[in-house]
Amino acid sequence: MSTTEETKTEVEHEAKKEGRSGSSFQQLLVLLALVAIYVFFMFAAPNFAQLGIAIDILSQSAYIGVMALGTTFIIATGGIDLSSGTGMSLMAVAAGIFLAAPPYWNLPLGAGLLLVLLVGALIGAINGANVAILGLPPFIATLAMMMAARGLALVISQTQTISIANPGYKNLVQGNLIPRFELGGSTIAIPNSVLIFILLAIVAAFLLNKTLLGRYALAIGSNEEATRLSGVNVRFWKMMVYIVGGLFVAIGAILYSGRFGFVQPSEGVGFELNVIAAAVIGGTSLSGGRANITGTVIGALIMQTLTKGLQMMGLRQEWQLVVTGVVVLIAVLIDIQRQRRANAA
Repeated sequence: MSTTEETKTEVEHEAKKEGRSGSSFQQLLVLLALVAIYVFFMFAAPNFAQLGIAIDILSQSAYIGVMALGTTFIIATGGIDLSSGTGMSLMAVAAGIFLAAPPYWNLPLGAGLLLVLLVGALIGAINGANVAILGLPPFIATLAMMMAARGLALVISQTQTISIANPGYKNLVQGNLIPRFELGGSTIAIPNSVLIFILLAIVAAFLLNKTLLGRYALAIGSNEEATRLSGVNVRFWKMMVYIVGGLFVAIGAILYSGRFGFVQPSEGVGFELNVIAAAVIGGTSLSGGRANITGTVIGALIMQTLTKGLQMMGLRQEWQLVVTGVVVLIAVLIDIQRQRRANAA
């Protein structure tokens, strides 16, 4: 084995060891936080303990959670994606254009979904090229895309709400692959969006822990220069990470628009904050080199549990934003302290 190959293997090993989906203790803490928040709202919010509310939280977590899975890879490289929210809006508008009845394209379901995924991959590729090839800071590159995507969504839709009446599209997201069942005198239906979220979480965990994409993403975030010197094509793998992130955002757009059956071009504004928060709360380090798919899933559930619980408590929306902001701030402070302890060690 050549020296370069040995160095590359060592970089992969170190990145895998450092960025493995977080420690068991850390995952346990995040899970306990979710349980504590849920138990609190069981007592503080009327009817929150109903099983149907839990299913609703899972369903509403799906599109944010799926987007957060892709963003986890981007943050693992030490990057950021501020365009996921408005990017989702643009891709949802694209879904409306491709699948809605005339005057829109009214394409077959498979062709429409494929085109939405291609739009997501294209946006991810543009972000990746700006970061990896042009050398723009991820914050600036994705901020520019955030603004461009928002504008394009408004232009393409002509600022109009687009109704997607395609039965197959609605059934894909809202349908029930798992048959309805009776529990405690209530009929429980688990929507397909929850199953898609779970399946994609498994896929994301495999990509992060078992493929070169995940290993190199963590290696780049841990020490980009050492990774480059080991012979890894850093530009290529950064591009791939942002493309994967774009694909996950596209699937999130499909889940979102399919859930409601219509598309509003400005609906995704601000979603990027929830997406990033879900990843950070779950243990993915903003400084890169550490990622946690299981934690991201739990982080998405925490964000949606907070939102649902505060709504059911009757708290005004502006105060809901304050509480959510405090939770995100605490998660970032914990991440900073963890990073300081790791550097000190």
